[in-house]
Amino acid sequence: MLIEVYGLALGKSLLFSLAALLPILNPTATAPIFLSLTEGASNSTREVLAGKIARNVFLLLFAAMLIGSVVLDFFGISLSIVRVGGGLLVVSSAWRLLNSNDGGAERSARLAEGFTPEMVNRTAFYPLTFPIACGPGSIAAAITVGASLHDQTSLVISITRISGAVAGLAVVAASVLLCFRYAQQLLRLLGDTGTVVFLRLSAFILLCLGVQIVWDGASELLTTVLRDAQLPPTH
Repeated sequence: MLIEVYGLALGKSLLFSLAALLPILNPTATAPIFLSLTEGASNSTREVLAGKIARNVFLLLFAAMLIGSVVLDFFGISLSIVRVGGGLLVVSSAWRLLNSNDGGAERSARLAEGFTPEMVNRTAFYPLTFPIACGPGSIAAAITVGASLHDQTSLVISITRISGAVAGLAVVAASVLLCFRYAQQLLRLLGDTGTVVFLRLSAFILLCLGVQIVWDGASELLTTVLRDAQLPPTH
């Protein structure tokens, strides 16, 4: 009987974390952005980057799930502020992609020479992991998932739920690894022109997503301000 209870808690938390995080991360949509930002890099370099990004995504979401709400409370930062700040980062990255010029083979060669191991380490977290692969919406969702895992009546149930959510994070990270590692093979079917069009379209969608994230955060902040302004003064 206890095994069934623990198994149910494990399965529910695993599915809950997948349902909450995977649609927001959407690695199939961000894989073309990864290709754009690593233009000129060799296949082996992209494979290394994909592994680093998947690991970073797992660790970032794991930290947000376990201690994200505590950290935000400690610094007095709300999720709305996280959305606004992270959304601005997404907008900035998407704007650079939209305004990048195609320089042909010569530019690709220069980029390949410049993609040193130091550059791989420098870009693996920012901007490739955050905010491209794992943005503020994903972090906010992970914090929400973490807050729902705790059971006030049973420590064992809480640990079981956390274990299930961690397993879900592993599946999410694996999907990021596969989508980023094989993104070039998937886009090769589109051809050169189709790939360029798809990359530009993806950058525009990313820009719209960043604006949406900023708007959601700003709307929450504005709603809070208006609600506080309507409260009667306390004596």
